[in-house]
Order: sequence, then C-alpha cells, then structure tokens
Amino acid sequence: MGAAADAGTNPPLFALRDVARHFPASGSWLRGRAGSVVRAVDGVSLELRAGETLALVGESGCGKSTIGRLLVNVDRPTAGTILYRGRDLATLDRAETRRLRRRVQMVFQDPFSSLNPRMTVAQTIAEPLLLHGLADRKSVRRQVEELLVSVGLRPERADTFPHQFSGGQRQRIGIARALAVRPEVIVCDEPVSALDVSIRAQIINLLQDLQRRHDIALLFISHDLGVVRHIADRVAVMYLGRIVELADKQALFESPRHPYTRTLLSAIPVPRPGARNERAVLEGELPSPLNVPPGCRFHPRCAFADAACGQREPPPETDGRGGHVACHRWQDVGRLAGNTVIQGAGTSPSFQRRLALYRAKTGVP
Repeated sequence: MGAAADAGTNPPLFALRDVARHFPASGSWLRGRAGSVVRAVDGVSLELRAGETLALVGESGCGKSTIGRLLVNVDRPTAGTILYRGRDLATLDRAETRRLRRRVQMVFQDPFSSLNPRMTVAQTIAEPLLLHGLADRKSVRRQVEELLVSVGLRPERADTFPHQFSGGQRQRIGIARALAVRPEVIVCDEPVSALDVSIRAQIINLLQDLQRRHDIALLFISHDLGVVRHIADRVAVMYLGRIVELADKQALFESPRHPYTRTLLSAIPVPRPGARNERAVLEGELPSPLNVPPGCRFHPRCAFADAACGQREPPPETDGRGGHVACHRWQDVGRLAGNTVIQGAGTSPSFQRRLALYRAKTGVP
C-alpha cells in the first residue's frame, strides 16, 4: 500500500483550492434556458501527496472523473486553483504543460478503447518514450520489453495488437504505457470496473507493487468500496460535485460521519453467509447537476435533514480525526444512527416509514 500522507513533512504534489468545472448545457430540451450549466465539479478543495493512494468515491455523475481530467490538465477549471508542486496549472505554457503530462499519467476505465487498435503493443508503449526523449530508436525496444515484464506480460508479445489480449492484459498494457515516462502521479479512473473479479485483484496488486517500487502517488477513482478499502490510504467521498467527507481509510470505514458515506458503506456486501448490513435506503434519484438543490445538496435524500439543511450549504468542518465533513448534523448522526454502519442508518420516523415501505415492496426483511 502507498505511504500514508503526513501533512507536516510531506507537502502535496497537487493542491486543489475551491476548484469548479462547469459545462455549458445544450440540447433542444434546454431552449429558452440561457446560461444553463452542468456543475460537474463545484467547489472542491483536495490535496494529493507523494507516495499515497487517495481514493475518490461516489455515485455516477458526481464529478469524480472530471477531477481526474483536471489533474492531467485535459480540462481546465472554470474557477479555483490547481497547484502542482506549488505552481498554478493555469500559468503553464505549452512546453511546461508537456512536461507536466510526463509527470502525471492516466489509466482509463476501458482497457480496449484507450488503446489504438492499429498500433502494436510495442508501438503503443514506445510512443511516449520517443515523444518525451526518454529513449532513442536503438534502446526503445529494450525499454518496451522491460516495461512489459514489469507488468507481468511476456516480452515476445510486444508485436501483437490489443485485440489479441484479454481485458486484464490490455489493462496491464495501459499501466505499462503510463509507467513508461516515469510519472510521479497516476490517475486511475475506474481501472478495474470493466474486469472480472479475479482479474481485478491481480491489477490492484500490480498497482500496489508498482507504487511501492517507484514511489508513485495514485488518485484512485472508483465506485467499488471493497477495492477502495484494500488499496487506499485516504478516502474522499463526493456528492453532486462536492467533497462531503474526507478521512483516513480506517477511520472512514469504521466510523463514517456523513449520512451519505454511511449509506454507501451500508451497501457493501458482507462476505459471511447469513450476515448482512442494515441497509440505508436512499429516497429518490441523484439530483441533476443542472439544478442543484439549495442548502445542503444531500438534504432531499437525507433521513436526518432539518429545516436548516435546506437553507444554507454546510462548510467543511474538522472532524477531530485529521479529516473533515460537510454536514450540519454530523455530530448528531453518529448518536442517532449508532456508532457503526452495521447498527443501522437512522431512527427518524420519516426514515423508518420509508424503510418499512421499501421492505414491503421488495420483500427484504
């Protein structure tokens, strides 16, 4: 596992300060709504330190992948500041941006579409080496073969094409391509979600081994909390474009503070026959980032919400364990819901009514 971050001695590689990324909305159904924007990321502050694995979790559409694209400088923020080693990415010229992209690489979710089907594996891995001047025509073949060996592939397969590999092997090729330029940071955007369970374990173990050997920082974007529990040092929970909770992995899994975090953790399957979590059932769908609810963004689906939650957005508060949580009632949630996720997710009458209705409809005991 990556080294745990120490805020005092380990300054951040990346520091995001109130970062927002909004996209203009388009389409015939939006006619007459001038100025409509999708608030994909809407005020995120976050740090990533050398050698650590920071996991970013949340529902689909919450803005996780957009943050990854901002870090590799594919997207530019609408507002806020992204610092890499203290340097604002917005001030980089073309040459500096090219050097940044050597230091910050990305492993994509789909291991097939991220590879050029017309290029052999050797050509795919050699391209960044030649582009950044890290090899010449004479030495590039040797480096390609060394990279293939480092990710568990046979070097004699360097001249084959992506379609001749399995999904797990293609993802290893993507990792080898990212490693080729000796990066400091790798953004892993759902790198195992398209793979079989047994292959997932291999890829996760490979990432951890490579991280230890090369002291690489990982931003690990995922919705699989079982994988996150295995690989992460710290976990940031996103909801509708904002970070609602950030904590050390052990603290977050053992004692989540935010109601949304409790809901996510209650959905993790328990690997014991006959055992189960007390499920926290969310009412309704994730709100549209085109129409963000006022106040706390989670309050329309929260069993603990009161009148204040719908009026003002909660600022992030220090939670006494080195992290922070953005919730008006986070101190009451632990008392009302019990100290662990297993003991339940809420005792409010409205929540119990919704839970009883859900059980009646589904037959879940």
